[in-house]
Amino acid sequence: MDSRIKRTAIAMAVATALALPGVALAQATDKEKALEARVAELEKLVQEMLADKKAAPAPAPAAAAPAPAPAPAPTVATANKGTLTVKGMVVASLYAQDANFAFGNGQNAEYVSSEYSTDKYTIGGDVRNTRLTLDWQGPNTDDLKFAGLLELDFFGGQNAGAFTDEQPVPRLRLAYADIVKGNTTYRIGQMWSPMFGNVPVSPTHVAFPLGYGAGGLVGWRYPGLFVYHNFSKTTKLTMAAMRGSWNDAAEAYGLGAGESGIPQFEVRLDFAAGPWNMYVVGHYDEKDCDFANDTAANFNECGTGYSSKSLDGSALEFGAKAAFGNFSLQGNVYQGTAIGHQFGNITQFGDITGWGGWLQGSYKFNPVWSGNLFFGMDDPDDDDVFDSGNSRLKSEQIAASVMYSKGPYVFGIEWLNSNVTTGSRDTEGDVTETDLDGNQISFSAWYKF
Repeated sequence: MDSRIKRTAIAMAVATALALPGVALAQATDKEKALEARVAELEKLVQEMLADKKAAPAPAPAAAAPAPAPAPAPTVATANKGTLTVKGMVVASLYAQDANFAFGNGQNAEYVSSEYSTDKYTIGGDVRNTRLTLDWQGPNTDDLKFAGLLELDFFGGQNAGAFTDEQPVPRLRLAYADIVKGNTTYRIGQMWSPMFGNVPVSPTHVAFPLGYGAGGLVGWRYPGLFVYHNFSKTTKLTMAAMRGSWNDAAEAYGLGAGESGIPQFEVRLDFAAGPWNMYVVGHYDEKDCDFANDTAANFNECGTGYSSKSLDGSALEFGAKAAFGNFSLQGNVYQGTAIGHQFGNITQFGDITGWGGWLQGSYKFNPVWSGNLFFGMDDPDDDDVFDSGNSRLKSEQIAASVMYSKGPYVFGIEWLNSNVTTGSRDTEGDVTETDLDGNQISFSAWYKF
C-alpha cells in the first residue's frame, strides 16, 4: 500500500513537472500578444502624427531681430554733473559767379549787388558754413530741467592781407541757458527771434539761407528772454523780449536808436491742421531817434529824411509747411514797417513799408536723391525807399538744386539766380530804374557729426 501511494505521488509530481512549462508558455504567449498589440497601436499613432505633420503648413520663419538702435552721441561729463554733447558739420563749397553778391560771395551770397564789367565767371571755394555746437544737458532736480547751448560758425568777418581767404573768423551764433518746468521752457541768452521760421532746403546756403534778406525770409538772432509753452502736441506759444537793434550804433553795444528805444517784442503761435504745420508771428519795437548821448540832437538818427523822435517797427508773418508722400511744400509771407534790422525790405533801414514771401517745393526721388525748387521776392514801397535814402526797389530770387544724402554725408549741386531792381529819383520826381542780374552755380559737400 505504501509503495502504491509512493508511486502515485511520484507520478503526480512528474505530471505536474511536465505540465508547468506548458502553463508558463501559455502565460508568456498572452503577454507577447498584448505587447505586440500595444506596439501596433503605437505604430499606428506615429503614422497618424506623421501624416498630420505632412498636411500642416510649414511654420513661418522666426521674425528677424530688430536692427540695433544707433549709438547715442558721445557725451562728456561737466563740472556741474551734467553732460555735454558735441555736434556740428563741415561744409565745403566750390562755386562760380558772374556777378558780385551781398552779403558776400560764396556761401553767403543772397542778392546781386553789382554786375561784372566783363562777361566772365569767378571761381572760388568756401568753408565758412562749417559749424560747431556744444549742447549741455542737466543737472536736473525733481521738477526742473536745466540745459544750455553754444553754437559757432566762421562768418565772423575777414582777416586783412593776402591770406584772408584761407582764414575765416569764428562767429557766435547762439548762446543760451534753459530752465524747463513741465511744458514751459524759459530761455535766457541769444536765440533766433520768433520771426525766423521755416528755412528753405539748400546744399550751399546754410548759415545764410535762400531768400534771406532778399526773398521774403526774415528774422535774426538777439539776446533776450524767450518763453516757450506747449499747450499740446500740435499747439505751441512763443513769447520774446529782445534787445533792440538798428544800423546807427557806432559801438558794438549800446548808444544806438534801437538800443535806446523800447525792446523788441514778438509773439508766435504754432499750430497744426491736417498735414499742415503753420505759424503766425507779430512783431513790435520802437527806435529812439534822439538816442542816448546823441549830442547832435537833430532827431533824424532813424534814417535820412526822418525827423520824428521815435520810429515804430512792426510786422506780421505767416508760415506753413506740409508733406504729401514724397513731395513737400513750405514757405512764408510777411508785411512789415521799419524792420531792416530783421532783414526785411531787402535789408534796408528807414521808415520803409513792404512785403515779401517765398515758396519751395521738394521731391524725394528715392531714399538718397531729392530735388528742390525755390522762388522768393521782396517788394518794399518805392517812395519809402527813396525817402529813406535807399535804392533797392524789388528783389526776386530763383534757385534749383539736386541733393544726395547718405548717413552723415550730403552732396548737392545748386543754381541760384538773383534779379534786383534799383532806382533813383531826381528833384522833379522822375524815377530811373536799373535791373541787376547775377548767377551762382555751386557744388557743396557736408559731413554732419
